[in-house]
Amino acid sequence: MADTTQFSEAIKQGYTFKGESAKIGVAMLHGAVVPGADILLPFRSMNRHGLIAGATGTGKTKTLQVISEVLSDNSVPVLLLDIKGDLSGIAATGAENDKIKERYALLGMSYSPAAYPVELMTLSKQKGIQLRATVTEFGPVLLSKILELNDTQAGLVAMIFKYCDDHQLPLLDLKDFIKMLQYVSDEGKAEIEKEYGKIATTSTGTILRKVIELQQQGADDFFGEKSFEVDDLMRIAQDGRGMINILRVTELQDRPKLFATFMLQMLAELYASCPEAGDLDKPRLVMFIDEAHLIFQEASEALLQQIETIIKLIRSKGVGIFFCTQNPMDVPASVLGQLGLKVQHALRAFTAADRKVIKQTAENYPETAFYKTDELITQLGIGEALITMLNEKGIPTPLAHVMLCAPRSRMDVLTDVEIDTIVGGSRLVKKYSEAVDSVSAYEMLNSKLQEAAEKTEEAEKAPREKEEKSFLEKMMDNSAVRQAGRTAASIITRSLLGALGLGGRSRRR
Repeated sequence: MADTTQFSEAIKQGYTFKGESAKIGVAMLHGAVVPGADILLPFRSMNRHGLIAGATGTGKTKTLQVISEVLSDNSVPVLLLDIKGDLSGIAATGAENDKIKERYALLGMSYSPAAYPVELMTLSKQKGIQLRATVTEFGPVLLSKILELNDTQAGLVAMIFKYCDDHQLPLLDLKDFIKMLQYVSDEGKAEIEKEYGKIATTSTGTILRKVIELQQQGADDFFGEKSFEVDDLMRIAQDGRGMINILRVTELQDRPKLFATFMLQMLAELYASCPEAGDLDKPRLVMFIDEAHLIFQEASEALLQQIETIIKLIRSKGVGIFFCTQNPMDVPASVLGQLGLKVQHALRAFTAADRKVIKQTAENYPETAFYKTDELITQLGIGEALITMLNEKGIPTPLAHVMLCAPRSRMDVLTDVEIDTIVGGSRLVKKYSEAVDSVSAYEMLNSKLQEAAEKTEEAEKAPREKEEKSFLEKMMDNSAVRQAGRTAASIITRSLLGALGLGGRSRRR
């Protein structure tokens, strides 16, 4: 049986950091909390990304909530992608009960309920800050990856963006992009092919169908103006705590492509906007992606490569990304290898496949003389997890079975009245509430086509008028026609004079 003193010393040595840190729980051995074996979270390595995994009902969401609270308390802004709709309660004060009292007594801590500064955000028509981005901001490479285009089709998309740049045609929303697709395959095809090369009509048709598929998932609500500024994610509340931004994406559970579209655009925008920072004492922003399997389960190879690339690069910008999912195998190995902090809640072994996953999961953790990792994973209680992380030197800390702190905020959702209060008091809601439909490629191309049609009509009309005039001139040269014309004119004149009462005088004379 492992020695408690040795275990305690190993934990203290492994989880003592020079920089700022915060306690998130206490290590356990033989199923009991070891007093003094505190598990600290070092802020300096929070840009090394992380994973929170475990079966349903094991406490993943509450762990995510606890870490978000700790970050906010230490002036680090947070972005939570809330796909189940159960994180909004972080804006309300928690309530103490007997279970929480017992847990905090074991942890040697006192429980102090607290509400946190929150902004509610949405990609659709829910209440909150409306997040939007323009097609131009996506760029041809990212848009092509989202649409899962081949090289030929991606080349056509790049050509469209180049044409729009060269001719000052803003691509703001999807109707602009669709109009450009129609233009390059029809009215503008000849003009564009002279300057940019051959255009395959079959490619434009395929791209159009894929854009329509994205529209059917609700992408029209997301593409457009006013674009969201990522600096607004990094705000500090008046009391000095980091703002917790909760993006409510409950309606995207059955629309994974739109979910992945948003996430990639947000990461790309963060990477492009934030200056190089290296390893800061505290991250600029930490982003938690709940139900991360929705991103990876239908992602193409190109999309996975894009995610992996951004994950690798964005840490130098001071941004940390945490994936929360039921099965750690949901996260591709290439991405999993980039994650510094791993929090593994219990997994259930009902089938041979489950046991295989548990064995693979155990092998991803540091070796330890204190636990049989593959067995312990199935025995973890609610609110307990196996934890390892990178220290300030980038070295993994000892694997620890941890009893985690309970959230200080409400472990339930907000009421409609509470949501209305938060939304009503947000200046960002007012900033982004109104959709802007600026003059862009759609309107400019329509105007161009209308002008061309009018010129064509005028050009066709001129020869007809000349031809008609010529015909009349020939007719007037004919004496019979001239006489008939004079007779007709005389009849018309008489009729008019008679109607005016001027013809009777001559008869009276």
